[in-house]
Amino acid sequence: MLHPELVLGGPVGNGTDSPPFFQELVSRVLHLHFRDCKTKVNGDALQLMAEFLKIFVVEAAVRGVQQAQAEDLDIVDVDQLEKVLPQLLLDF
Repeated sequence: MLHPELVLGGPVGNGTDSPPFFQELVSRVLHLHFRDCKTKVNGDALQLMAEFLKIFVVEAAVRGVQQAQAEDLDIVDVDQLEKVLPQLLLDF
């Protein structure tokens, strides 16, 4: 089974802050979708969104691995992620 630490390069869900580059990335992605360019994101909201996205990515990776194992494959490909994505989006 895939461990989340392998996907994100470190401990997951241990209460530590997200790396600054990751929060900056999340901030930029959020601002791309705001209608008003003056909209600001609170630091706590940014941390929460960054943590949510980390959890989402780890869950997608784990489900992709499980799908590949069910298909007796040694590697996860886009096909496995496409198969698990609909249920993943419904769960989140």
